[in-house]
Amino acid sequence: MPTTARTVLFHEIGGPDVLRIEDVTVPAPGPGQVAVRVEALGLNRAEALFRSGTYYYQPALPASRLGYEASGVVEAIGEGVTELAVGDPVTTGPGIEMSAQGVYAERVVLPESAVLPRPASVDAVTGAASWLTYTTAYGGLLETAGLQPGDHVLITGASSGVGTAAIQVARRIGAIPLVTTRTEAKRQGLLDAGAAEVIVSGGDAETVAKEVGRLTGGRGAEVIFDAIGGPGFRPLSEALAEGGTVLVYGWLDRRPAEIPWNWPFTIHTYANMTLTATPGGRRRSTAFLNAGLADGGFRPVVAEVFDGLDRIQDAHRLMESNRHTGKIVVRI
Repeated sequence: MPTTARTVLFHEIGGPDVLRIEDVTVPAPGPGQVAVRVEALGLNRAEALFRSGTYYYQPALPASRLGYEASGVVEAIGEGVTELAVGDPVTTGPGIEMSAQGVYAERVVLPESAVLPRPASVDAVTGAASWLTYTTAYGGLLETAGLQPGDHVLITGASSGVGTAAIQVARRIGAIPLVTTRTEAKRQGLLDAGAAEVIVSGGDAETVAKEVGRLTGGRGAEVIFDAIGGPGFRPLSEALAEGGTVLVYGWLDRRPAEIPWNWPFTIHTYANMTLTATPGGRRRSTAFLNAGLADGGFRPVVAEVFDGLDRIQDAHRLMESNRHTGKIVVRI
């Protein structure tokens, strides 16, 4: 196994231009660790926030690493690793602390708990585009919000990787995904991803609530899966059926949000690492994801594939432009 790997680092917070590629020593895996040759990276909004110093924890500078999600092949295993073997196709994600363990690199060494099996039929790009999005949708919609067959679910910010995965998760169990987007430009892509109805909001939550009422015959959605928060949260929640559930998993609008008055209802906040930090949560979410990938029910929407770590700045620029639908992937 090579002793160095080209790795993305940053030495100060800022925009995409702070990202640098440097040679970093790669140790042999110790007890409970797995060495992975990375084939593709899946980019997430959290990484742009982390790089710019606005994530919920701060990077350790200088020489912070970056990235949660990669797919690759096991190159070596440390003592005590029992669930994986050399040559296994894998993905990464659970429990990664980005400063020290970020996966934007040609090779990484991670705890066994951060490395998950990938079906042999699933290619590296598909694998890199899948783990965080589908496990977030699974954990939020099914384990936390209790979405049921026949329920209407309103998915905000639906053109994101998690949003497009949530559409497919809802479809898989027989729920009905109603989705929002700010402009007409992304309507067809969301319909292609499986949305039952696309509501072009223009950023107006009251318009969304009225349209959901019309589409559900006045009943409202049993679940709202919200990535935005902010002042629109209260009027948006008027789209909720009586006794329904709002699940907030993101804060794209960081301004304060008011609690709605249309009681009774339930509000949950959701952080995916809470589910995937536990062995049971990893087992359930991985089994659900891999079943959908293996039988073709889950088809991650990939906005663009960039070839090579040298394109990492360009990939981050696209992510921050908000022009894309689905995941951005960098192929190593």
